[in-house]
Amino acid sequence: MAVDTSRKGYKWEVVLLLWVAFFLNQADRQAFNIVLPLIQQHLGASDSTMGLLSTLFNVFYAIVVPFAGYYADRLSRSRQIWISVLIFSTATLLTGFSGGIFSLILFRCFGMGVGQGMFGPTYTGIIASYHDSSTRARAMSIHQTSYYLGVIACGFLAGLLAERLGWQYAFFIFGGAGVLFTAVLVFRLKDKPAEKTPEQTAEKAPSLLAAIAAIFKVPTAVCMLVAYCCLIFGLNGYLTWMPKYMKETFDLSLSSAGFHSMFWTHAAAFVGVLVAGSLSDRIASKVNGGKNRLLLQAAGMLLASPCIVMMGVSQTFVVVCAALAGFGFFRAFFDAGTYAVLYDVIEPKYYSLSSAVLILFGFGIGSLAPWILGMIGDRFGLSGGIASLAAVWVVAAIVLVIARMAFFDKDAKKIQNI
Repeated sequence: MAVDTSRKGYKWEVVLLLWVAFFLNQADRQAFNIVLPLIQQHLGASDSTMGLLSTLFNVFYAIVVPFAGYYADRLSRSRQIWISVLIFSTATLLTGFSGGIFSLILFRCFGMGVGQGMFGPTYTGIIASYHDSSTRARAMSIHQTSYYLGVIACGFLAGLLAERLGWQYAFFIFGGAGVLFTAVLVFRLKDKPAEKTPEQTAEKAPSLLAAIAAIFKVPTAVCMLVAYCCLIFGLNGYLTWMPKYMKETFDLSLSSAGFHSMFWTHAAAFVGVLVAGSLSDRIASKVNGGKNRLLLQAAGMLLASPCIVMMGVSQTFVVVCAALAGFGFFRAFFDAGTYAVLYDVIEPKYYSLSSAVLILFGFGIGSLAPWILGMIGDRFGLSGGIASLAAVWVVAAIVLVIARMAFFDKDAKKIQNI
């Protein structure tokens, strides 16, 4: 049965399909961090070695992203999505069979990195094609909740499965679910039919380097890129090491540490992104209001910074959980506006590629966080390393304010005149 992409509600079905795919994407990714202590014990590896594995995943992910974004803007985004889900789900499944460092690098780092790298810049392009500025931030905010729920669910289930059945079963179950869901995507997820004039259709597509150069000529996009790098650096450090840190600091079980380290942050972020998404669209509907998305993002990063410090230095369980919640709620203010801001200053033909460039640099630089914090953990303990991530987010807030004050109006006007 053919899918009617012109149907009024189909644009929200697209969000739902991508929601489930992204849920599995994040569950597969976070499974490794939750069961990391058991894998580390199994391998007899140091913190720095385990941090390096997380770094390698992010490196492979970052390398694939620009090529995925480039071809997603030219070929079929929907096909790239289901191929991506099939690859990273299969790699997750095979990670359960890993018996050493090499197989972890092959399946967890390379396979997962390639599969998820294909997904990252593509889903935003599909959502943006079906949703205009009146619903775009709301649609992306709803989609973003799958990230939070995926990490929360994985934080508990992966730990529970590892305790009851062995760490391998977390990968077997999450990976297998993704392989099955691929069939749904093949039949239901479709690209929006192109709406081009004959002149646009005949226009020669720019090269990858030319497209990247065009993005770097937009100061607001460059500022967003710097802020995104700071965001991902902090998140990668937190996601990799917070479960182990809470397990050791408060003597928790693996499932309990996985739950508490992920639940409070992402439950609060779930609420935060819905609040911020609606607020972001509301302030952007006013005259010259798009730039106020940047102010909302900067406020979120700044308010999250003291929460990060408390996450790392407090020895009181309730205080750490409260800090995790504050960290999650305020970081969602950045999440809600990321692509909405970017697409306000970037030509539509660069939607997927601009997302790819953002992810390339964000995860390329952010990939260093697990390794750096792992080396700090080997020598001094994880507490100070986690707390120091706050400084990186303060830098992001400053850069976003600069973008709002100095660049956004000019960059947005250029796009309106094209």
